[in-house]
Amino acid sequence: MKLSEFKNQLENATQLEFVLQNGQKVPSHFHITEIGMITKKFTDCGNTFRISKKATLQLWSSIDFKHRLEPKKVLSIINATSGMFEGEDLEIEIEFQQETVGKFGLEYINNQFLLTNTKTDCLAKDNCGIPTEKTKLKPSELQENTNQCCAPNSNCC
Repeated sequence: MKLSEFKNQLENATQLEFVLQNGQKVPSHFHITEIGMITKKFTDCGNTFRISKKATLQLWSSIDFKHRLEPKKVLSIINATSGMFEGEDLEIEIEFQQETVGKFGLEYINNQFLLTNTKTDCLAKDNCGIPTEKTKLKPSELQENTNQCCAPNSNCC
């Protein structure tokens, strides 16, 4: 979800509810402890230089169970920090503490903000020899390789 879409949803929302993909709800007494812009400069495994920018929001909950953030309050906080985004409509990344800090994408479904799982990926599959599609074979096309270098008793390991 882009920052503009998040702001639009906040304008129309009557309550804030964040939910993980497994159905677990972020405690309703959460705080937004950070709003920022992350700029990541890196080189992928194909030696291509890349720059990635995201707007980040960090959700955190404590023992103040009566604390609640209203959508309009979050919208006002984002609007007050809009200068840091340099006019860019960035993709949002949510940080939320679990066993470790998790990084999530964001969608809006059924009046809830869904924290979507993120995944690592190779950005240079064409340079690494990784096929873009899985090879589809029929079971009859599979053959056992009898010349395996690490067969039992081959002394390779």
